[in-house]
Amino acid sequence: MKKELAASLLAALALAGCGSTKEKREANPGLCPNIVVLDDAARLVDFDGDEAASNVAWSAEIEDVNLSCRYFGEKPIDASARISIAFGKGPKATTNEHNFAYWIAVTRVNREVIEKREFIVPIKFGSEEAVERVSHEIEKIIIPRKDDTISGSNFEVVVGLVVTPEQAIFNRSGKSLKFPELNAAD
Repeated sequence: MKKELAASLLAALALAGCGSTKEKREANPGLCPNIVVLDDAARLVDFDGDEAASNVAWSAEIEDVNLSCRYFGEKPIDASARISIAFGKGPKATTNEHNFAYWIAVTRVNREVIEKREFIVPIKFGSEEAVERVSHEIEKIIIPRKDDTISGSNFEVVVGLVVTPEQAIFNRSGKSLKFPELNAAD
C-alpha cells in the first residue's frame, strides 16, 4: 500500500513539474494573419501555340492554403503554412518532368511587402499521369511586429504561382479551358 501511494505521489509530482514549464501552451493573445491567394497568380497555364486545350504544355493551380501561428510575448509572430497545389501535364509537354515555382510574401495589410520567398517544386509525372498534387509545408514564416500590442490582423500572407505577364493577363481575363478527357470522368 505504501509503495503504491509513493508511486502515485511521484507520478503526480512529475506531472506537476511538466505543467509548470515555460513552454506551457496558452491561447494566442491575437489573431493569425490572413492567408490569401493572389487571383492573378492562382493558376498557371503554359501554352505551346494558341490558347487552346490542345496546346497546353503545363498547368498548375493553388487548391488550398492554411496558416497557423504562435505568439511568444513581444517577439515576432511565428507562423507556418501549408500550400496545396495541383500540377498538370498537357498534350504539348515533351517530358514527364517540370520545375514549377510559387512564392509566399508577408505584407502589412493593404501596404508594402515585408518579405517574399520563392520555392521551386520539381514534379515528375507518371507515364500515364496528367495531374500530380503536392502539399508543401513552410515551417518558418516570421511576422515582424514592434511589440505585444501589434496583432497578426495587421499583416497578410499572400501566396501565388510564378507566372509571366501573359499568364497573369490570361488569369485576369477569366478564361477557362475545358479538358474533355478529364470532364468525362466526372
